[in-house]
Amino acid sequence: MSDPAAASTLVSRLLPLYPALGDLPEVLRDETLGRHAQAMSLPAGQLLFDEGTPCRGFPMVLAGEVRVARGTPNGRSLELYRVGPGELCVASTACLFGQALLCAHGSTTQVTELVVLSPTAFERWTAVESFRRFVFGIFADRLADLMALAEAVAFQRLDQRLARCLLGHGTVLQGTHQSLADELGTVREIVSRLLRRFEQAGWIETGRERVTVRDASALRALAGGTLPRPPA
Repeated sequence: MSDPAAASTLVSRLLPLYPALGDLPEVLRDETLGRHAQAMSLPAGQLLFDEGTPCRGFPMVLAGEVRVARGTPNGRSLELYRVGPGELCVASTACLFGQALLCAHGSTTQVTELVVLSPTAFERWTAVESFRRFVFGIFADRLADLMALAEAVAFQRLDQRLARCLLGHGTVLQGTHQSLADELGTVREIVSRLLRRFEQAGWIETGRERVTVRDASALRALAGGTLPRPPA
Protein backbone atom coordinates (compact mmCIF):
# COMPACT_ATOMS: atom_id res chain seq x y z
CA MET A 1 0.00 0.00 0.00
CA SER A 2 1.19 3.48 -0.79
CA ASP A 3 2.54 5.66 2.04
CA PRO A 4 1.57 9.30 1.25
CA ALA A 5 3.48 10.70 4.26
CA ALA A 6 6.70 8.92 3.30
CA ALA A 7 6.29 10.00 -0.31
CA SER A 8 5.75 13.63 0.72
CA THR A 9 8.92 13.58 2.83
CA LEU A 10 10.97 12.10 0.00
CA VAL A 11 9.60 14.63 -2.50
CA SER A 12 10.54 17.55 -0.23
CA ARG A 13 14.13 16.28 0.00
CA LEU A 14 14.57 15.12 -3.59
CA LEU A 15 13.10 18.08 -5.49
CA PRO A 16 15.81 20.65 -4.58
CA LEU A 17 18.47 18.18 -5.74
CA TYR A 18 16.64 16.65 -8.71
CA PRO A 19 14.41 19.41 -10.15
CA ALA A 20 13.41 17.13 -13.04
CA LEU A 21 11.12 15.31 -10.61
CA GLY A 22 8.94 18.41 -10.67
CA ASP A 23 8.11 17.69 -14.33
CA LEU A 24 6.72 14.25 -13.52
CA PRO A 25 2.94 13.92 -13.11
CA GLU A 26 2.38 14.39 -9.38
CA VAL A 27 0.27 11.26 -9.00
CA LEU A 28 2.87 9.11 -10.77
CA ARG A 29 5.76 10.64 -8.82
CA ASP A 30 4.18 10.34 -5.37
CA GLU A 31 2.62 6.92 -5.92
CA THR A 32 5.96 5.59 -7.17
CA LEU A 33 7.90 7.01 -4.23
CA GLY A 34 5.33 5.64 -1.79
CA ARG A 35 5.26 2.13 -3.25
CA HIS A 36 8.50 1.53 -5.14
CA ALA A 37 11.27 3.48 -3.40
CA GLN A 38 13.45 2.74 -0.39
CA ALA A 39 15.23 5.34 1.72
CA MET A 40 18.63 4.22 3.03
CA SER A 41 21.29 5.54 5.36
CA LEU A 42 24.62 3.76 4.91
CA PRO A 43 27.94 4.04 6.77
CA ALA A 44 31.21 4.90 5.07
CA GLY A 45 32.74 1.98 3.19
CA GLN A 46 29.45 0.19 2.58
CA LEU A 47 29.21 -1.73 -0.70
CA LEU A 48 26.05 -0.57 -2.48
CA PHE A 49 26.30 -2.70 -5.64
CA ASP A 50 28.84 -5.07 -7.16
CA GLU A 51 30.14 -5.97 -10.60
CA GLY A 52 28.51 -8.85 -12.42
CA THR A 53 25.26 -8.67 -10.44
CA PRO A 54 21.78 -7.52 -11.50
CA CYS A 55 20.90 -3.91 -10.74
CA ARG A 56 18.46 -3.89 -7.84
CA GLY A 57 17.48 -0.26 -8.23
CA PHE A 58 18.26 3.28 -9.30
CA PRO A 59 20.05 5.32 -6.58
CA MET A 60 19.50 9.04 -6.00
CA VAL A 61 21.87 10.53 -3.43
CA LEU A 62 20.45 12.87 -0.79
CA ALA A 63 23.68 13.36 1.18
CA GLY A 64 27.16 11.87 1.12
CA GLU A 65 28.90 10.22 -1.83
CA VAL A 66 29.17 6.93 -3.72
CA ARG A 67 32.45 5.94 -5.37
CA VAL A 68 32.01 3.88 -8.55
CA ALA A 69 34.97 1.83 -9.76
CA ARG A 70 36.00 -1.16 -11.87
CA GLY A 71 37.87 -4.04 -10.26
CA THR A 72 37.37 -5.93 -7.02
CA PRO A 73 36.15 -3.78 -4.08
CA ASN A 74 38.88 -5.21 -1.80
CA GLY A 75 41.64 -5.29 -4.41
CA ARG A 76 43.13 -3.14 -7.13
CA SER A 77 40.53 -1.01 -8.88
CA LEU A 78 40.17 2.04 -11.11
CA GLU A 79 37.84 4.80 -9.98
CA LEU A 80 35.42 5.79 -12.75
CA TYR A 81 33.46 8.59 -11.08
CA ARG A 82 31.70 9.62 -7.88
CA VAL A 83 28.01 10.25 -7.35
CA GLY A 84 26.96 13.07 -5.04
CA PRO A 85 23.62 14.73 -4.24
CA GLY A 86 21.72 15.62 -7.40
CA GLU A 87 23.85 13.34 -9.61
CA LEU A 88 23.08 10.00 -11.25
CA CYS A 89 24.95 6.71 -11.56
CA VAL A 90 25.81 5.77 -15.15
CA ALA A 91 26.49 2.12 -14.28
CA SER A 92 23.04 1.71 -12.74
CA THR A 93 21.39 3.61 -15.60
CA ALA A 94 23.09 1.49 -18.28
CA CYS A 95 22.24 -1.71 -16.42
CA LEU A 96 18.55 -0.82 -16.14
CA PHE A 97 18.21 0.43 -19.72
CA GLY A 98 20.12 -2.50 -21.19
CA GLN A 99 18.80 -5.14 -18.78
CA ALA A 100 22.39 -6.29 -18.31
CA LEU A 101 24.59 -7.03 -15.31
CA LEU A 102 26.41 -4.21 -13.55
CA CYS A 103 29.81 -3.33 -15.06
CA ALA A 104 31.21 -1.64 -11.92
CA HIS A 105 30.91 -1.62 -8.14
CA GLY A 106 29.81 1.25 -5.94
CA SER A 107 30.58 1.94 -2.29
CA THR A 108 30.06 4.88 0.03
CA THR A 109 33.00 7.15 0.85
CA GLN A 110 31.23 8.67 3.87
CA VAL A 111 27.92 8.38 5.67
CA THR A 112 25.44 8.50 2.80
CA GLU A 113 21.69 8.93 2.52
CA LEU A 114 19.97 7.90 -0.67
CA VAL A 115 16.69 6.85 -2.19
CA VAL A 116 16.70 3.72 -4.36
CA LEU A 117 13.96 3.40 -6.98
CA SER A 118 12.95 -0.11 -7.95
CA PRO A 119 13.55 -1.11 -11.60
CA THR A 120 9.78 -0.89 -12.10
CA ALA A 121 9.71 2.69 -10.77
CA PHE A 122 12.66 3.68 -12.98
CA GLU A 123 10.89 2.26 -16.03
CA ARG A 124 7.72 4.23 -15.22
CA TRP A 125 9.57 7.50 -14.72
CA THR A 126 11.70 7.19 -17.86
CA ALA A 127 8.52 6.67 -19.87
CA VAL A 128 7.95 10.41 -19.22
CA GLU A 129 9.89 12.37 -21.85
CA SER A 130 11.10 15.18 -19.59
CA PHE A 131 12.59 12.80 -17.02
CA ARG A 132 14.08 10.64 -19.77
CA ARG A 133 15.82 13.72 -21.25
CA PHE A 134 17.18 14.57 -17.80
CA VAL A 135 18.62 11.05 -17.37
CA PHE A 136 20.16 10.99 -20.86
CA GLY A 137 21.61 14.48 -20.38
CA ILE A 138 23.52 13.45 -17.27
CA PHE A 139 24.40 10.14 -18.92
CA ALA A 140 26.03 12.08 -21.78
CA ASP A 141 28.02 14.25 -19.36
CA ARG A 142 29.27 11.18 -17.49
CA LEU A 143 30.18 9.47 -20.75
CA ALA A 144 32.33 12.47 -21.72
CA ASP A 145 34.08 12.23 -18.33
CA LEU A 146 34.70 8.52 -18.82
CA MET A 147 36.13 9.14 -22.30
CA ALA A 148 38.53 11.68 -20.78
CA LEU A 149 39.50 9.14 -18.10
CA ALA A 150 40.15 6.47 -20.74
CA GLU A 151 42.35 8.90 -22.66
CA ALA A 152 44.29 9.81 -19.52
CA VAL A 153 44.86 6.16 -18.59
CA ALA A 154 45.93 5.26 -22.12
CA PHE A 155 48.12 8.22 -23.01
CA GLN A 156 49.18 10.16 -19.91
CA ARG A 157 52.05 9.28 -17.61
CA LEU A 158 51.06 8.38 -14.08
CA ASP A 159 52.86 11.42 -12.66
CA GLN A 160 50.67 13.66 -14.85
CA ARG A 161 47.53 11.93 -13.65
CA LEU A 162 48.65 12.20 -10.01
CA ALA A 163 49.33 15.92 -10.44
CA ARG A 164 45.86 16.41 -11.92
CA CYS A 165 44.36 14.38 -9.08
CA LEU A 166 46.08 16.50 -6.41
CA LEU A 167 44.83 19.70 -8.05
CA GLY A 168 41.30 18.34 -8.09
CA HIS A 169 41.03 18.20 -4.30
CA GLY A 170 41.86 21.77 -3.31
CA THR A 171 44.88 23.02 -1.38
CA VAL A 172 44.77 20.25 1.23
CA LEU A 173 43.89 16.67 0.34
CA GLN A 174 42.83 14.43 3.20
CA GLY A 175 43.43 10.75 2.50
CA THR A 176 45.96 7.96 2.41
CA HIS A 177 48.42 6.99 -0.30
CA GLN A 178 46.26 3.91 -0.79
CA SER A 179 43.15 5.99 -1.46
CA LEU A 180 45.07 7.96 -4.10
CA ALA A 181 46.28 4.72 -5.65
CA ASP A 182 42.70 3.43 -5.76
CA GLU A 183 41.55 6.61 -7.46
CA LEU A 184 44.30 6.30 -10.09
CA GLY A 185 44.00 2.55 -10.57
CA THR A 186 47.56 1.77 -9.50
CA VAL A 187 49.41 0.50 -6.42
CA ARG A 188 50.30 2.41 -3.25
CA GLU A 189 54.07 1.98 -3.64
CA ILE A 190 54.15 3.85 -6.95
CA VAL A 191 52.02 6.69 -5.60
CA SER A 192 54.23 7.00 -2.51
CA ARG A 193 57.34 7.17 -4.71
CA LEU A 194 55.86 9.91 -6.90
CA LEU A 195 54.68 11.89 -3.88
CA ARG A 196 58.22 11.81 -2.48
CA ARG A 197 59.51 13.21 -5.80
CA PHE A 198 56.88 15.95 -5.76
CA GLU A 199 57.83 16.83 -2.19
CA GLN A 200 61.56 16.91 -2.99
CA ALA A 201 60.76 19.31 -5.84
CA GLY A 202 58.92 21.58 -3.37
CA TRP A 203 55.54 21.17 -5.02
CA ILE A 204 53.76 19.52 -2.08
CA GLU A 205 54.15 18.77 1.60
CA THR A 206 53.01 15.42 2.97
CA GLY A 207 51.76 14.62 6.45
CA ARG A 208 49.77 11.89 8.16
CA GLU A 209 46.94 11.11 5.72
CA ARG A 210 47.33 14.62 4.28
CA VAL A 211 48.91 16.26 1.23
CA THR A 212 49.27 20.05 1.07
CA VAL A 213 49.80 21.66 -2.33
CA ARG A 214 52.65 24.22 -2.20
CA ASP A 215 53.15 24.93 -5.92
CA ALA A 216 49.91 24.49 -7.81
CA SER A 217 51.35 26.10 -10.96
CA ALA A 218 54.08 23.43 -11.20
CA LEU A 219 51.54 20.64 -10.75
CA ARG A 220 49.28 22.25 -13.32
CA ALA A 221 52.15 22.45 -15.81
CA LEU A 222 53.06 18.80 -15.21
CA ALA A 223 49.43 17.74 -15.60
CA GLY A 224 49.28 19.60 -18.90
CA GLY A 225 52.49 18.01 -20.17
CA THR A 226 54.48 21.26 -20.31
CA LEU A 227 56.81 20.57 -17.38
CA PRO A 228 59.41 17.75 -17.23
CA ARG A 229 58.75 15.12 -14.62
CA PRO A 230 60.46 15.73 -11.25
CA PRO A 231 63.89 14.18 -10.74
CA ALA A 232 64.00 10.57 -9.57
